[in-house]
Amino acid sequence: MKRLLAVLAALFCLAAAADPAVRLTDAAEEARARALMSEIRCVVCQNESIEASHAPLAADMRRLVRRQVAEGRSDAEIKTFLVRRYGDFVLMRPRLTSETVVLWTAPVIAIVAGLLLCVYMLRNRREGFDEPLDEDEVERLRHLREPS
Repeated sequence: MKRLLAVLAALFCLAAAADPAVRLTDAAEEARARALMSEIRCVVCQNESIEASHAPLAADMRRLVRRQVAEGRSDAEIKTFLVRRYGDFVLMRPRLTSETVVLWTAPVIAIVAGLLLCVYMLRNRREGFDEPLDEDEVERLRHLREPS
């Protein structure tokens, strides 16, 4: 009985999550629209797709995507429209352009710079241990070893 109630509760939650009135009637178009919505960033939440966001602007953007899918526009046309309206930031995976080249290359540059810094520090560290002790250091070491 508990299992049946859990299943029913899950079904009701799923039904409430997406209003059937705003879904597309064609299942293939709805699937395509949902795939597109997962690739488009909510400009209010900034770290969520419009599919996952509860912001009113995200709801407007979902309706816009569904309407353009129903009108027969391609995915590229819909993304281009949204980029023109909201900028490259609206894409979860921004395109590689002259404006976003830093965004795409910065992680690689940071990793290479970090590796070079590690190599430099390890080399300098080894060189410091290879030098022999001078006479003052030998004398101080001898005093430390002798019992008081």
